[in-house]
Formats: sequence, C-alpha cells, structure tokens
Amino acid sequence: MKIHVLENADVVGEAAATMILEVLSEHARGTPFLLGCPGGRSPQTTYAALARQAVAGGVDLSDLVIVMMDDYLRAVAESPVREDPAEFHSCERFGRHEIVDRLNRDLAPEHRIADDALWLPDPADPAAYDDRIREAGGIAVFVLASGAGDGHIAFNPPHSARDSRTRIVDLAEQTRRDNLATFPTFEGDLDRVPTRGITVGLGTIRDLSRQVVMVVHGADKRLAAERLSRAGGLEPDWPATIVADCANAVLLLDRAAAGD
Repeated sequence: MKIHVLENADVVGEAAATMILEVLSEHARGTPFLLGCPGGRSPQTTYAALARQAVAGGVDLSDLVIVMMDDYLRAVAESPVREDPAEFHSCERFGRHEIVDRLNRDLAPEHRIADDALWLPDPADPAAYDDRIREAGGIAVFVLASGAGDGHIAFNPPHSARDSRTRIVDLAEQTRRDNLATFPTFEGDLDRVPTRGITVGLGTIRDLSRQVVMVVHGADKRLAAERLSRAGGLEPDWPATIVADCANAVLLLDRAAAGD
C-alpha cells in the first residue's frame, strides 16, 4: 500500500481526484466506469476537487456510474427499506446532491453523469448488488474512508468477515456515535441515529475493486491514520484495514491525521 502525507484535507481531495481522473482517462469510452463512493465528511474534499478538475479539464463524465457503499434502513410494514431520500442523513440524498449534482453542475450537458447512474443496494436483495457490480466489470476506483472511533468502513462493524458481501447489518454503537458528528441534524441525540443499515462487505471492496484510495484527514482521525498506515492486512477489530488487502491501494493522509 502506498502512503502519502499531504498538507491538508483540500490537498488530499485534489490528489484523490487526480488519481480518479487519471484512471478515467485510460478507460474505454462508451462502457461504464464504476466509481465507489462513501457518504459523510471524509470524501467531501475529493468530490469538490473532482468537480473542479473535471470542469477545468473539459472531462467527459458521461460514462461515470456512482456506486454508493451503504444506506440507513427503516422498517415499513415489517420490511426494511432504505431511508427516505428526503432525510438529510440518507445516503441516496447524499449521492444525488453531494456527488452527482455537484459533478454535473458546471459540465456541458453531453459530459454529465446520467440520471440513472447512481447505484444503491436494495434491502430486498442485497446479494444482487455484488452481482451487478461484477457484471459491469467491477469498480474502477473505490474511494474509501475510515470511522474515527472503531474503524468501520461503510457500515461494516468490527469483526466483520473478511469475505463478507453486501448485506443488512446492525450498526455498531460506536459507528452510530461517529455519525452524530457527520450529520448535525441528529442534534447529538444517539436515539435519532438509525440502528440498521445495508452495506457493501469487506469482500465486496477487496474483490470487486481494481484500485482503492483511502482518504483520512483531520486530528480526529489520528487513530485511524495510525491503524491504517501500519496495517499489513485486515485487522478484524478495525475493518478499514481491509484496504491493505486490496489491489493498487493508496492511503492519503493529511498532516493533522498523520501527527508525528
């Protein structure tokens, strides 16, 4: 795994965006280019930089498919469904507004991401998500982030199976506490954070990605930076260390996260 320590979160985002566009530039036009995307705070600078660089370079994003990692679930008539996209913490809302709309905003119409090129797992058939990704040729680049308190990646809790696939999970309490900071609309009330989610698995990330870029920045991610930078493979109590088992893995840290 290649590790780079950069000045700050914005520089981390610029570096990640540059890597994504370099891979895209070698992509066969007219075929799907799957970009794996987390929600939350960590990838925001990457998405902002990707939007800027795409406009500045006149890049065509019409082949881009945004593959979201996870979403919260709520129960409706005994069956779990994804969170209402009208809710601020919905990952579908995040994917639509914070990624697709942001990337499309200043692009020429013919260079924009298609309306139906935002993928999310279906709670009614989680396993179909892996099949869909595989049949589309796999994820060209997966942007990854690590939970600050327990190393969750997507919604995978500590001690998730190395070969786990897309599935419904109970959210770890520490993951829910981490998400209080991610979504201020929870108003610091842990009881308002959903307790279940649907998530890609560790095996989904490892086996279906051709390249991964882990972005870690901020002093609150110092423990995450330490755990990830020394990992030689998956450490079960910190699921994000699966990055060390992935092909073409890059870890981008800022100085605040890297510490000494």
